[in-house]
Amino acid sequence: MKFGVVVFPGSNCDRDMMESLKNDLQQQVIQLWHKDKDLSMFTTDDCIVLPGGFSYGDYLRCGAIARFSPMMQSVIEFANKGGKVLGVCNGFQILCESGLLPGVLLRNSQQQFVCKNIFMKEAASESCQALKIPVAHGEGRYFANTKTLEELEMHRQIIYRYCDEEGKITKEANPNGAIHNIAGICNKERNVYGMMPHPERATSSILNNEDGKNVFNHLFGIN
Repeated sequence: MKFGVVVFPGSNCDRDMMESLKNDLQQQVIQLWHKDKDLSMFTTDDCIVLPGGFSYGDYLRCGAIARFSPMMQSVIEFANKGGKVLGVCNGFQILCESGLLPGVLLRNSQQQFVCKNIFMKEAASESCQALKIPVAHGEGRYFANTKTLEELEMHRQIIYRYCDEEGKITKEANPNGAIHNIAGICNKERNVYGMMPHPERATSSILNNEDGKNVFNHLFGIN
C-alpha cells in the first residue's frame, strides 16, 4: 500500500504525516505537489492524504481555495473510483469543501484556537478504549443538518467521537463543540475519511504516545 501526501501552500503538517507513515509505520510515501495532477502511480488499494495546516492561508474559508487546486481535481476523481482518501484537520475541512464528505467545520464554540491532547474512541465499537490524540485547530466544530446527521448515523459513517479518558462521551470531553461529539466521519462507500485530531502526531515512542497507530490500523489495517 502506498500513501501520497499532498502539499498545499500553507500546509504545516505534511512532514509530520510523511515521517509518521514512513518511519513509524514503515509505509511507502510519495509527496504530491498541489499544482500537479498525476495520480497514475496509485491504485485504489492506495491512499491519498490531505494533511493539516492552513492551505492558502485559510482565506475565504478553511479549505475553500484548496478545493479548486489541480491536485484536488485528481483526488476527487480518485475517490470517486474507489481510491482511499484521508483528510486530517485542514484536510478534513478540504474534504467537506470539496463535497467528498458531508457537513462543515465551523469556528470552535469557545472562539479560540485549541491545541492539546484529547481522547476519542471508535464510534461503532462496543469497547470503551479511549485513544489519546493531539488536536490543533481553530475551526474544528463539525456541524451538519438533522437529515445529514440521521444519514450519518444510519450508515454508521461516524467513525470517531470525542470522549473522556475512560471512554465516556461527555460534553466536557468535546474540545470544540462539535455536534454529537463527532471527531471523524467517512463517506457511505467507506473509502474517504476525515478527522480533526492528528493521529500522525501520536505514532512514536519518542513522543511517549503511540495511540495514533490504532487509528491507521483501524482505517487501513497497518500498525
